[in-house]
Amino acid sequence: MILIRNARVVDPVTKTDRVMDILVDGENIVQVGEGLKAEAETVLDASGLVAAPGLMDAHVHFRDPGLTYKEDILTGARAAARGGFTRVVCMANTKPPVDNTETLRYVLEKGRETGIHVMQAACVSQGMKGEALTDMETLAAAGAAGFTDDGIPLMDEALLLGAMEKAQALDLPVSLHEEDPLFIEAPGVHQGEVSRRLGYGGASRTAEDVMVARDCILALHTGASVCIQHISSRNSVELVRTAKKLGADIHAEATPHHFTLTDKAVLEYGTMARMNPPVREEEDRQAVIDGLKDGTIDMIVTDHAPHSAEEKARPMKDAPSGITGLETSLGLGIRSLVEPGHLTLMELMACMSRNPAEFYRLEPGSIQPGQPADLVIFGEKELWKVERFASKASNSPFLGWELPGRVHYTICRGNVVYDCDRDEKK
Repeated sequence: MILIRNARVVDPVTKTDRVMDILVDGENIVQVGEGLKAEAETVLDASGLVAAPGLMDAHVHFRDPGLTYKEDILTGARAAARGGFTRVVCMANTKPPVDNTETLRYVLEKGRETGIHVMQAACVSQGMKGEALTDMETLAAAGAAGFTDDGIPLMDEALLLGAMEKAQALDLPVSLHEEDPLFIEAPGVHQGEVSRRLGYGGASRTAEDVMVARDCILALHTGASVCIQHISSRNSVELVRTAKKLGADIHAEATPHHFTLTDKAVLEYGTMARMNPPVREEEDRQAVIDGLKDGTIDMIVTDHAPHSAEEKARPMKDAPSGITGLETSLGLGIRSLVEPGHLTLMELMACMSRNPAEFYRLEPGSIQPGQPADLVIFGEKELWKVERFASKASNSPFLGWELPGRVHYTICRGNVVYDCDRDEKK
């Protein structure tokens, strides 16, 4: 048994925010209350710390199979645990892609070895070529969490319409990468003043906006549950807001880099701030924050995208896009959203645990008797410095930053899968 003493329980399911003890027996929470009397093998003093349901990241790249020099399922899960995550959804753009049950089962079976819950989305199209649909029914039966060709936009409306109709019938979500290549001169950097200064063509808002507009209407037409991935454009936020008002089952993700940075970060951090879609201007950053405040944007995800140091050392035009994100996400959420007063801690926890779980048809984690013992315990205001990563990769513009929200423990299935004291002794 594990007894957690004097934690500030912040639970977005029950809307609880008070200091209590939590007793864990086996894989489940068995008691929650003040001054619990219990003999436990492990007692964790959480005085001054927050205990919340384990975080869920609905958008990660663990690069396994095929690109394991960047990351693999075991190292990705360790990074997740260090960041407070007990559940992740891996994207399907591996090598080979997850367009078949063999690759899907490989990820799910390896995920069971990690200590956290590793879920896997399957491809929408065969080979991620955008030409023919995968066998969505068979993939769903084999355990696919949903469907996405993340990393590549789906340009064929007829194919996407068919995918949405099948996903709706299966009651599974579809998540979409929204960048029309027609409006991208060069990827990874916003097309604007910064790209002009760099002499780099850039990616315009229009590349995202035209596809978001199309897909909001297709979601409305089909009734499918659709997520706009890593939203970055102020216009796209407004399009999603309108589609929700019209009754579409439309959702959106925001990443910490899109609500923390602007395109000026590229001037300071170079390729470490190159990502698809790019971080944009201050008005776009503020629009993303406004979308989180009013519920237009439901989920905070990392788009955890590890790359090797050698790859990121290439010139801007040749370097891959993306950053590692699992280990800095909670801290950036507190720094950029809670501390300025944009969201309460309760609202942040909803975006990082309850809402993604509900989108993926899961019962959201909650700190109640009988619920799974999946928890994160952290110091909301406790500062820590971003100096190293459990991930294989360190491609982050946030290296050297001092962030709040130091994670002390991550508990999954009743097991302590991350302990900051042990981590610091390594």
